[in-house]
Amino acid sequence: MNLRLRGRVVSTRLFCFLALWPVAVVAQSPEPAVLSAPAPSPGALPEAEGDAPASERFGIRVDTPSPALQAFLLRHMELQRFRTLSDLDTGELDRLLVAAPENLRDLLGTQGYFSPEISVTREPSAGGGLGDVLVRVTPGPTTQVAAATAYLSGDIASADAAAGQREALRQRSQQAVGQGFTQAGWSRLKSDLLRELTAERYPRGRIVNSLSDIDNRANQAFWHIELDSGAPVKVGEVRLNGAERYDPVTVQRLVRLAGLGPGTDYSLTRLQDAQQRIVDTGYYSSVFAYVDLDTTANDPGSPAPVVVQVKEAPLQSIVLGVGGSTNNGPRLSAEHKHLRLPGLGWQALSKLQLERNDQLLSSDWTAPIEDKGWQWLAGGRLARQIDDETTVSSLRLSLGKSQPTARLDRRYFVQYDRARTVNTVSAQASSDGNEAAVSANYGWTWRRFDTLPYPNEGYGLGLTLGVGTTLDGARKPFFTSQARWLAYWPLGSVPATGADNRPSDTTAARSQLGRLALRLQGGAVLAQQNAPIPDTQLFLTGGDNTVRGYGLRDIGVMQTDGSVTAGRYLAVASFEWQRPIWRQGVRTDWESVLFVDAGTVTNRTTPSTARVGVGAGVRYNSPVGPLQLDLAYGVTPKRLRLHLNVGFSF
Repeated sequence: MNLRLRGRVVSTRLFCFLALWPVAVVAQSPEPAVLSAPAPSPGALPEAEGDAPASERFGIRVDTPSPALQAFLLRHMELQRFRTLSDLDTGELDRLLVAAPENLRDLLGTQGYFSPEISVTREPSAGGGLGDVLVRVTPGPTTQVAAATAYLSGDIASADAAAGQREALRQRSQQAVGQGFTQAGWSRLKSDLLRELTAERYPRGRIVNSLSDIDNRANQAFWHIELDSGAPVKVGEVRLNGAERYDPVTVQRLVRLAGLGPGTDYSLTRLQDAQQRIVDTGYYSSVFAYVDLDTTANDPGSPAPVVVQVKEAPLQSIVLGVGGSTNNGPRLSAEHKHLRLPGLGWQALSKLQLERNDQLLSSDWTAPIEDKGWQWLAGGRLARQIDDETTVSSLRLSLGKSQPTARLDRRYFVQYDRARTVNTVSAQASSDGNEAAVSANYGWTWRRFDTLPYPNEGYGLGLTLGVGTTLDGARKPFFTSQARWLAYWPLGSVPATGADNRPSDTTAARSQLGRLALRLQGGAVLAQQNAPIPDTQLFLTGGDNTVRGYGLRDIGVMQTDGSVTAGRYLAVASFEWQRPIWRQGVRTDWESVLFVDAGTVTNRTTPSTARVGVGAGVRYNSPVGPLQLDLAYGVTPKRLRLHLNVGFSF
């Protein structure tokens, strides 16, 4: 790495030196402030509670217009190391003060100040010792990045297949132009360019040379980075290490479905996708996938094998769970998973879940994935739902195929439903238990979110269509449809700031206004008025993920006796303002939320009155996904309700 400064010579240590000493106390003033703080010498052990702090031989005060720059200099200046040296005398301190301006000049250069005015003096102190060191700094004008050029050599410079990658590298380098110069920004740009080069086609890419040319008369920086892509890399066979119990063909299929078939270009994104697909099968407790470049070191043009290192999961497992929710109170659950059923080779997940208002016994079977990404699914479930005076007991059986991908899921299936509804106070809301139906269904889910499970921008759309017939007495045909929509729109954003509160050179903007989220849900069952549709095919809403401010499944068709039953038409809308919580200019893992929810269930196509809930809450971005805690006010019941939910799914 080279550094060239027009107008004067600057030591290359400007781009290498960064000492880190903690600051114990920071005092700020609205005037051109003076900051002072003690700092332990490097390598000193933390003081035990009750121990007296080390005696300071001199104090340090920094006087400069920028509070952030004051804190930066006070934290990193070399003088901090010598404050607690017990044998330091006046003569040694004076010699240190002679060298201090050069050290300060180097530090200021890392923040883009190449023409500062610096004075370092020692003043007597009433507290004794060697007095106080007063550092006065006028940083001068800031240096801006006037040009940032990426020079490409190797295959990427001329290959037609790399045209898009060349343009992406050029645009990434140009994003730094106009930003304030910082050492961190210069290093970040080089790292970003190298990462973008090696992510596709050229994993052997490297930085050949780099130069930051500083014109301190014009206060401009000219960045030059030379990248050598080397030869492109094609992937070859898949090698699976650590597999004994489960069929290795599944792993080979998943790697190919991720876009890494033999002879395709290397892609880090596709490699990560393949690794995630293998993890999602459940066959392996750990998965590490990489392309072995060492095997092709002597022949760069030959295909490089994809190596998948796995650790197999147990053939059978049992998971016992204890939890709870604001909707259903305490929850007990037991799950049994068998990863290879004898004679069939399918996975089976059986589950028993007991809650205050819901009880569920289910078993879902999944076949190994096929060559085109489809897999057979079969399942059955017995459920009982209790809503006030209404109890719905149901049976559901299904058989079909699905094709899950990161962006698009497709599935088709045949489903059998039977339900019995008992209302202890209303015969009108009860059924005789003979409501049964069979239906053929097709569904797909389309996702375009930027990041998961914490999306900031994007949308998702899910549709399910079905056609079936009732099985009770005179058979009546029916048609079902359901739709879901979720979208995020980021609001205004501000660029990240450096130590002196100036915009940094990165274009990764961090939104302080947060984002808007819109969730829509609708459904319809079309059939003759007297068709005995099972309640499990109809709709109820209300609760944590629907209309907050209402209990689970509290919103339905209101009967004349005051009871609520499932209806044929559903409409739900939710609007949120999600705003990150910042502390001292740093974004935390917490967010605040304001929301309005509305929903209705009806048996008529004419407009009906919606139930509305409003409220506020907080989100915590935990390792397992968003943790949300909301306090909602139901406008119709005129009461507050607390809602708790974990995770993101669409």
